Amino acid sequence: MDDSIRGKSLKLKAEKIILHMDGDAFFVGVEMAKNPKLLGKPVVTGEERGIASALSYEAKALGVTRGMSIYMIKKKFPQVIVLPGDYAAYAKYSGMMFDIVRRYADDVEEYSIDECFADLTGLEGPLKLTYREMAERIKKEIMTELRLSVSIGLAPSKVLAKVASKYVKPNGLTVITKETAPVFLGKTPIEKIWGIGPRTAEFLKKRGINTALDFTNKDLIWIRNNLSKPYEMLWRELCGEYLMKIDTEPKTVYSSVQKTRTFHPATNDRIFLLSQLSKNIEEACRKARHYKLVPKKVSFFLKSQNFEYSVCSFSLSAPTNAPEIIISLVQKKFGEVHKRGVLYRTTGVTLQDLVSDSVSQGDLFGGSDRAQKFEQVHKQLDSLEEKFGKRVVYLGSTHNALKKKKVGTDSDDLDRDLLFL
Repeated sequence: MDDSIRGKSLKLKAEKIILHMDGDAFFVGVEMAKNPKLLGKPVVTGEERGIASALSYEAKALGVTRGMSIYMIKKKFPQVIVLPGDYAAYAKYSGMMFDIVRRYADDVEEYSIDECFADLTGLEGPLKLTYREMAERIKKEIMTELRLSVSIGLAPSKVLAKVASKYVKPNGLTVITKETAPVFLGKTPIEKIWGIGPRTAEFLKKRGINTALDFTNKDLIWIRNNLSKPYEMLWRELCGEYLMKIDTEPKTVYSSVQKTRTFHPATNDRIFLLSQLSKNIEEACRKARHYKLVPKKVSFFLKSQNFEYSVCSFSLSAPTNAPEIIISLVQKKFGEVHKRGVLYRTTGVTLQDLVSDSVSQGDLFGGSDRAQKFEQVHKQLDSLEEKFGKRVVYLGSTHNALKKKKVGTDSDDLDRDLLFL
């Protein structure tokens, strides 16, 4: 590939220069940064959820896939190192990573926990660096200071920059200009384009549009006649127009919220463990309400003193952040994780697939109406807590956890919140 396609520098001053940075196997990368002995080994995170949430490239090479059950991984790939997620650490490293980008750009959008966009336009003169050199320095500083690998794309629009960052992974740096875009788009399957889901991809493929280049070769009239308005913006962005603005507002939403609690001595006391889970659920729901979010799925776990996880996951008939609804379901399913004779040291709950609380999906049995009544009550209780402090009112199912604390209960457990949608 010649230098014009590699894009050693972007010469068109009139163009926007947008950077997209994407962490390489980020969760696992953080685990390796924390413990360099893991470098080069097959590693998977997600033990506490019972499924692989992230995996190293070495684990991927063995055949491990994201979402595979931890039980199956341990059975088929005993050489794989399985770890619980450390979401507090992921959030910390995420913040440090974005701070390094901000050394070079003022306008930075934290898109997800391991992705950001930045507007580098016009910074060549003040920084006395080419755009490629800026990207190279960002990559080098993140590796040197945080021991994390990232891939970066540079392009005149956000969608093209995202195409560029995915083009070479891991540890890639790819530059796309309007002139070289067709080379990259012709090698990018339509389903790999940011914003095109499975249904739209299927629709387009039936019409002979298999690559991003096929898509951009369609004229604007065809796009308007066959697709909704957001796809016109996507089409224009792929053609090199800068329409999707950088959003510099700090992220205040979550893709999932996890609350855990460790205590000692370990116990098999069913009442105490259920009360601890109730406390986890109350706290997680409180945080979800703060950000006006409701979960569609819930998982909870018990961790034994031998550090073995028992996990149960279920979907809600209607999204809700009312703890009463979730607690009643956890109580019904508790027997699936609790085993006689096993001593447990940690409980945890994760609210997953969070959506805006304006989303309402009623079920056949009125569960949604019931949940909404509870949610209204909790909004009033949240107002009381803002005035008078935490837990002025709490559920009866949580009472045992607050009244009968185990001796030495850890008081410094960190909120394990997976930041960003």
